[in-house]
Amino acid sequence: MQDQPKFKPLAESDFYTDLRSARPPVDGTVARGQLHEDTYLYTGKIGNDPGDYMPFPVTEELLARGQQRYNIYCAPCHSRVGDGNGVIPSRGFPRKPPSFHAERLRKAPLGYFFDVMTNGFGAMPDYASQIPPRDRWAIVAYIRALQLSQGATTADVSAGQQVPSQPPQFEEPGSGATLPVAEPEPAHQEPK
Repeated sequence: MQDQPKFKPLAESDFYTDLRSARPPVDGTVARGQLHEDTYLYTGKIGNDPGDYMPFPVTEELLARGQQRYNIYCAPCHSRVGDGNGVIPSRGFPRKPPSFHAERLRKAPLGYFFDVMTNGFGAMPDYASQIPPRDRWAIVAYIRALQLSQGATTADVSAGQQVPSQPPQFEEPGSGATLPVAEPEPAHQEPK
């Protein structure tokens, strides 16, 4: 097999008129796994403008995945609640990231967030190589959920819920080395 006729990569060949042994790919060739027919799914844009819809249904599982990915990639700068007060800016990073709760970003279309994650913006680098497109969309859904949660009113809450909810009560607050011990819930009493 060592001595069979073959072309070595980038070796000269007098068989073709351009003297190259490596042939250019056929026009329209797409690498395996790189066919991106759904442009909106991979860019977040309709033409040159960001779109404002999710390319697939938002489910509880998708939001949980978005929260997980957000906490890994976004929370260090934007914080877990999206107010821009993450650990990185608190340690002296010169530019504080914007709050997702600013009016400008509350009104931003969903495709805008996807595009910023894909291509970067200002001091923020792009995350296209670290976060696959479906996970970027999951993060977009979670960012929108964060925005809705911070701007919720009593009209948005189902009957029987309190806004704000009552904080937990503790028997022992904990020392930092030990966890706090929550008070037991009072038994529900039937009305007389």
